Amino acid sequence: MFKKILIVLLILIVAFVVVVALQPGDMRVSRSAVIPAAPAVVFDHVNDLHKWQAWSPWARLDPNATNTFEGPTAGKDAAFSWSGNMSVGEGTMTITESHPAEA
Repeated sequence: MFKKILIVLLILIVAFVVVVALQPGDMRVSRSAVIPAAPAVVFDHVNDLHKWQAWSPWARLDPNATNTFEGPTAGKDAAFSWSGNMSVGEGTMTITESHPAEA
């Protein structure tokens, strides 16, 4: 009986290791929302990462988070990095595409 339990446990451990090894090395998160405003107004607030603090729900979780900006002020290649408490954590966000004419 002990040998069967040990074999099952070993199979579970090997399966766990295989599943973990097959996971991607990075994580991506995306969200969407419908905002009752003109597309040009919304685009201006989303395209300029400096303006995210005014409306981002994460900013309210840690008002003392450290924020740094790199690259252009807005648009493609603009980057925003943050480091905060356990609720916010740390990370980097980069605009990879920016198309103002699309609504």
